[in-house]
Amino acid sequence: MTSGQGGQDPHQGWQPPQEQPGWQAPPGQNWQPPPPPQGWQDPQQGWQNPPQQGWQAPPPYGYANAPAPGHGFPQEAPERPTTVRVGVGAFMATLILGLIGSLLQFTDLDGLVAETVATANDPLVTEDVVRASLLIGAVLGLLLVALQALFIWFAWKGRNWARIVLFVLGGLSVLAGLAGLGAAGASTGFLDALSVISLLLTVVGIVALALRPSSEWYRAMTARRQAGLR
Repeated sequence: MTSGQGGQDPHQGWQPPQEQPGWQAPPGQNWQPPPPPQGWQDPQQGWQNPPQQGWQAPPPYGYANAPAPGHGFPQEAPERPTTVRVGVGAFMATLILGLIGSLLQFTDLDGLVAETVATANDPLVTEDVVRASLLIGAVLGLLLVALQALFIWFAWKGRNWARIVLFVLGGLSVLAGLAGLGAAGASTGFLDALSVISLLLTVVGIVALALRPSSEWYRAMTARRQAGLR
C-alpha cells in the first residue's frame, strides 16, 4: 500500500519536511542568542552592556543638565550708565565738601568753642565740655565719612544694597540741611554756601541713582553675581 501525497512510510521512520523558502530549522544545543546592542540594559537583571565610545546616557525623566555658571550672560559686565556715574559722583562730591567744611571749622577751634559757649548761655556748658564734645564729634564724623565712602564704593561696583543705604543717608542729610537752612535763615558765609551746595548735590545723587537706567543696571549686576559672574 503506497502512501498518498504528503504521506509517510511507517517502516522508514519519520522524516522532517522539506525546507520551504524562508524556513529555518530550530536551534540546536549550541545555539546562543545574539549579543544585545551597545548601551542595552536589562530591566530585570540590571545588566548593562558597555556603551560605545562617546555615548552618553540621557538624563532621567523630568531632569535636565544644569547650565554652567554664568550661562546666558556675557563675560564683560554692562557699562555703567550716565545716571550711575552722575549719582555716585554727586555723593562723592558731597563727601569731599563735607570734609572741607569740617577742616575749616576746626582751623579756628578756640573761636568755635567760645562761640558755642556764648550761644549756649548755660553755666554747665564750659569750654572744656564744648572742646571734648567737638573732639568726640570729629572722631564720630570721621567714622561716618569712612562708612559713607565705603557705601559709595560698593554702589559704584553695582551693589544695590549700597545704593539703598545712600538713599537713606542722603534723605536724612537733605532733611537736616533743610532744617539748618530754615533755622539760620539766609546764607551768611562760606560754610553756609558749602552746606547749600552739598544739599543740592545730595538731591542730584538721589535722583540720578533712582532713575530707570540706574535701576536696570543694578538689576543686571545683581543677576550676574547670582550667576557666579562679576
